[in-house]
Amino acid sequence: MNRERAAALGREPHGSSDDPDLLDFSANTNPEVPDGVERVYRAAFETARTYPPEPPAAFRAAAADYVDCDPEQVVPTPGGLAAIRAAVALAVDPGDTALLPAPSFGEYAREVRLQGGDPAFVEADRVLDADPSGHALAVVCTPNNPTGTGYDREALLAFAARCRAAGTVLLVDEAFLGFTERESLAGTDGVVVARALTKLFGLPGIRAGFAVATGDLGAALRGARRAWNVSAPALATGEYCLRQEEFVSETRDRVRRERERMRAALAERYEVSPSEAPFLLVDVGDRDVDRVVERARDRGVAVRDARSFRGLDSHVRVAVRRPAENDRLLAALGVDADEGGNRGDGADV
Repeated sequence: MNRERAAALGREPHGSSDDPDLLDFSANTNPEVPDGVERVYRAAFETARTYPPEPPAAFRAAAADYVDCDPEQVVPTPGGLAAIRAAVALAVDPGDTALLPAPSFGEYAREVRLQGGDPAFVEADRVLDADPSGHALAVVCTPNNPTGTGYDREALLAFAARCRAAGTVLLVDEAFLGFTERESLAGTDGVVVARALTKLFGLPGIRAGFAVATGDLGAALRGARRAWNVSAPALATGEYCLRQEEFVSETRDRVRRERERMRAALAERYEVSPSEAPFLLVDVGDRDVDRVVERARDRGVAVRDARSFRGLDSHVRVAVRRPAENDRLLAALGVDADEGGNRGDGADV
């Protein structure tokens, strides 16, 4: 990584509000956490007084069971972004290009640029039709952030096969896949899967995640991983969460119901993209995005200004939370939660 290049790169904007007076719909994290997770985290204090196990076998086993792969293929990381960085660093050299979806998570392009590579953008809904030839890396986010687009497994496998034939590493970011019934691509040759506890388990501050890769690619990721790179409390919490099948099932059901209810209501006033994720991308049309964001804020709700995503100029992104909280969002955006119609007090939103 080049020092001057790193110093010149700015930070990517992200959702999340730290204002305690606002209900935060700008970040896509689950408002619920598994029962017992605080107890597990606190109980790990004693283990934090020594170095974590190396390698962390129990965490790797839980992660492998969760995505249905061999534990040896699991590489623990401090969050999903660390898994993404590791994959990009191994695949991209200065002067290389990387095939990236747009609009999508801004950190992909930033990580490629940190390694001296150049992003080659393709429309997110057409990324699986793109030609990976000549690129060192291709990236797919499924479901895609911020559009919520989910990709068919067979189409993903076909794209992975084309990447292998082209000698292109495929990075599949599955940060939101746990909210769906779709199977992971973990264990597919030539593919690095990145997963995190951040979104589904509502624990962005724990910083626990993992990568999965096979063969030489997996060996390189394991070799590059720093010793003790995930804390003992994060490992214990992650192992516990990854085995909470009932919590995952209940979360999927709630998000699915609420997402469709919210989409139907918002569609009375805005254009709303179909989504398989715990968020909705909302096109506010000819309304001023700044005004929409500020009016929502005035009503106690934080929404994500989505203009920071490449190619979007009239959009906000809203998370799917608990039913009563979602009603507050709909009211803040001038929508009647019960009837899906326009509210008289929101005509200028």
